Amino acid sequence: MTRLQLAIDYAARMHEGQIRKLSHVPYILHPMEAAAVAASLTDDEDVIIAALLHDVLEDTDATEEEVEELFGKRVLALVKSETENKRKDQPASVTWKIRKQESLDELAKANREEKIVWLSDKLSNMRALSKDYVLIGNRVFEAFNERRKAQHEWYYRSILGLLESELGDTFAYLEYKQLVYLVFKGEPQ
Repeated sequence: MTRLQLAIDYAARMHEGQIRKLSHVPYILHPMEAAAVAASLTDDEDVIIAALLHDVLEDTDATEEEVEELFGKRVLALVKSETENKRKDQPASVTWKIRKQESLDELAKANREEKIVWLSDKLSNMRALSKDYVLIGNRVFEAFNERRKAQHEWYYRSILGLLESELGDTFAYLEYKQLVYLVFKGEPQ
């Protein structure tokens, strides 16, 4: 079994039973889509595996030690670069802005490989969000811990700005940008 096959199997086991908001499709399709986006940006297997595993520390029972043992220090570091401190002892709606700001602060310091993992995840998220937005409009935000559209706009546009210098010339970035403008209205530049 290759490392990538092992990562696919591991991610599928870790996310088993989870579903995506609104679409109700198996959650594993999101990290697999993120890995496919990463593979369109790099042939670095560690980066592709990290994109596939980007949510395992944040949203499953996976441990840092387990990820490092199975996939190495570099994959673990890449996964951690996009992992939020969920503050599970507090309501997610209360900590949303703090968590997103901390994430943006980390993204501002990220290297190209970490930014690829970020873009891979966020493009997958924006694809899902924009599809639902086209279907049900602003009601889409009612499914999230933060229900104010303006807060989501701040977050996704901030990511756009932080990724531009490193990845702004890639198709994945340009698609992400178009989807941000579709959902949050504004002319692409």
